[in-house]
Amino acid sequence: MLMNETPRLTVIGTGYLGATHAICMAVLGYDVLGVDVDERKIARLASGEVPFFEPGLPELLAKALESGRLRFTTSFAEAGEFGDVHFVCVGTPQQPGSDAADLTYVDAAVRSLAPHLDRRTLVVGKSTVPVGTAARLTDVLQELAPAGAEVELAWNPEFLREGFAVDDTMRPDRLVFGVPSAWAEERLHDAFRPILDLGTPVVRTDLATAELVKVAANSFLATKISYINAMAEVCEAVGADIKDLADSLALDDRIGGKFLKPGLGFGGGCLPKDIRAFAHRAEELGVGQAVAFLREVDDINRRRRARTVDLVRELLGGTISGARIACWGAAFKPNSDDIRDAPALDVARTMHGLGGRVRVYDPAALDNARRAFPELRYGESALDVAEDADVVVLLTEWADFREVAPDALATVVRHKRIVDGRHALDATQWREAGWEYRALGRA
Repeated sequence: MLMNETPRLTVIGTGYLGATHAICMAVLGYDVLGVDVDERKIARLASGEVPFFEPGLPELLAKALESGRLRFTTSFAEAGEFGDVHFVCVGTPQQPGSDAADLTYVDAAVRSLAPHLDRRTLVVGKSTVPVGTAARLTDVLQELAPAGAEVELAWNPEFLREGFAVDDTMRPDRLVFGVPSAWAEERLHDAFRPILDLGTPVVRTDLATAELVKVAANSFLATKISYINAMAEVCEAVGADIKDLADSLALDDRIGGKFLKPGLGFGGGCLPKDIRAFAHRAEELGVGQAVAFLREVDDINRRRRARTVDLVRELLGGTISGARIACWGAAFKPNSDDIRDAPALDVARTMHGLGGRVRVYDPAALDNARRAFPELRYGESALDVAEDADVVVLLTEWADFREVAPDALATVVRHKRIVDGRHALDATQWREAGWEYRALGRA
């Protein structure tokens, strides 16, 4: 490939990150080949089906396939022959029984691709990995690739928010290029040209810094969430109101209101496992004390789930056993079907284990929830699961739930009790409608 020519892109891994990246880059005008060892996943994408919930992505997949710029394969040989820039977008889950990141899929992707790289090309990691991974993978890549040192490795961390992944891919607030050379930087500029033409800021840095950016960002956000939830615990102890406290802090320009929302806490496939892996890696490097606070951030977050169950128990007069409980939400956040480490399902399962007659509804995550937790009961709508309920518990802040009118819900429940685990409802409106309303950090 000549300098400044439009490169052909491969995307290794077609899960949430990889499929989104492949589809969006094809829509932006690149020829893209998506690669995965999962034949079923490849078949679904090639037929126009996005295997997860993400607003706007199915329409873009149809557009990309129709254009002919997007194809999918299970062949790494085809990927090596096709691609000028190869993006590695596989998962890095938490290791079973450990806080460390599992790099099995990253290592496998690099080792499978490398033997097919027989010309100068760039491999770009986007997966969230422990610092030092890129340096190690560079050695692996250049040892196994026929082109040797002609193959370079860069790191370009992703900052996708589930529910907003299309915008975050096509109109990101920044791009971080961790590169070993000017040539690698130029290749990345070519691979992101339409996005850079929008004026998107670029941070050019080294590999280690690029690896740290994602985990540092997630650690900061997790800390901010746990901080306001720690304040909620204090508010509960003294009879103060966490919502008013959070609103007051948000008006301080030095603090801001984003991620300063009290409630059930964070979950999903990124923040929990990333802060744990970061703390684990820091300890391996001998600087664990510097990020020891992340352990408490994690503990505060976990406590919110138990405290939500306590609120339900208090509202029910001291016992959950035998009570009919409507759970609104299963996904870890709205506009997603992701149930990984979902606080909503953790709370629902805990109440089920305590003898509660729990029914769950979620606008997008029911299929995933049913597969993962068949012991729970599920319903077809917010009002359906609330039929004859002794208490309603809002656990994921979908707009569908915020729009339910207190009077309408009152016609189907047995008792007008609601626990707002996400501070998503208007407390005054619900109380004036005769509901017993409780929320974390509020009297």
